[in-house]
Amino acid sequence: MAAKKKAAKAGAGAVAAGKAVRSNPYVQRAMEDPELRENLRSAFGSARKAYTRISNGKGPVKAVTEDKKVQRELRDAATSLKDVADSLRGSKQKRKKRRKGRLLLMAIIGGAVAIAFSEGLRKKILDALFGAEEEFEYTASTTPEPATGSSEGPPSGESEPVSTT
Repeated sequence: MAAKKKAAKAGAGAVAAGKAVRSNPYVQRAMEDPELRENLRSAFGSARKAYTRISNGKGPVKAVTEDKKVQRELRDAATSLKDVADSLRGSKQKRKKRRKGRLLLMAIIGGAVAIAFSEGLRKKILDALFGAEEEFEYTASTTPEPATGSSEGPPSGESEPVSTT
């Protein structure tokens, strides 16, 4: 009797697990999205090949650090898993928006640097914003006294001798 109860309990647990898996949105996505399935398959295959090469007699550290094929397989597996995670999160749309934002930011920074270091560009922008700069010529409103050669006083800049008698 105890064996039948254990079997029934295990069967009920398996049914509950099956229902939970069917209602899981990630599992649903994996069942519906062929690109996601291909990325999962590729990641699993690359990881299996890398594991086979690592466990074929050399130490794992030596195999990972020296074997270029192991490194390539691990890189492929990591790339595939990253693609799986991105597609599960749905971050491809976010990444495109982020690229446009970065591009806009780089354009603004580049423009600011160009304006800061290019005097000609600064002048063009200021002329476009505020109009062309007018030439300014200074003319004095007062006229200087004419220098005359009279003997009435010392020429300008010289001082008169002072007598002490």
